[in-house]
Amino acid sequence: MTSAENTARAVEVLAAARLGGGPTDRLPDALMPETVADGYELQNQLNAHLTQSGFGPVVGHKIGCTTKVMQDYMKISEPCAGEVFATMEFHERADVQIKLYHRIGIEVEIGVLLSHDLAKDEAFTRESVSGYVEAVMPAVELVDDRYTDYPSLPVPMLVADNFFNSGAILGAPVMNWQHLDLAAITGNLYIDGEDAGAGVGADILGHPFEALAWLANLRCKQGRPLRAGEFVLLGSIIKTVHFDEPAQCVADLGELGRIEVDFV
Repeated sequence: MTSAENTARAVEVLAAARLGGGPTDRLPDALMPETVADGYELQNQLNAHLTQSGFGPVVGHKIGCTTKVMQDYMKISEPCAGEVFATMEFHERADVQIKLYHRIGIEVEIGVLLSHDLAKDEAFTRESVSGYVEAVMPAVELVDDRYTDYPSLPVPMLVADNFFNSGAILGAPVMNWQHLDLAAITGNLYIDGEDAGAGVGADILGHPFEALAWLANLRCKQGRPLRAGEFVLLGSIIKTVHFDEPAQCVADLGELGRIEVDFV
């Protein structure tokens, strides 16, 4: 996929599935983004189209595959980024209707709220990026396997379609977060009161802010730097769990707080 005409056609195909509610099929070869960079360019144009079509503005970002457990699960060796729309942002708890999705899942995350635009010439590091974090918070990402056969899809297409994102539930922001050892934060997922997985902040590229630095550098390279007021989900510390039956979930991140999600 190299021509502007093919890009526009690919946007139409992906948007039609998202807006029409049907499953997303594999893009025709002529429209398939060839590289991950092509996937991000298609993502940018798709999201502009979805914003205008009622999804609302982009208010945050997700980073996928930042942990070994998720890279193994997705059979991918590098993080991938997507964007989150205003209509898909929730706070502290949410009731999620299973029937509105194709194969809805939950991921337990550490999130951050940005205090300043992350735009500069030199590369961000784990240390330097911390100066741009206003708050840290517990978070849950809603991910939807909306594809007819996602294992057959190349990574650039998944990137173009925001890498499964279907929403974000943000916990209460911790403003005085500097005393926290984010690498040692433990996250637990409980489903109907039963332990369903656990992980620690260090599972995210060694430290959660390594993921933030990665995304900040990626978006600067693309000419679309992260902006003050946006949030970022830094990656799941627990393998994705999908639901086809009602369930009550609690994501407990210890000192950071907890989030409740009811799948109904």
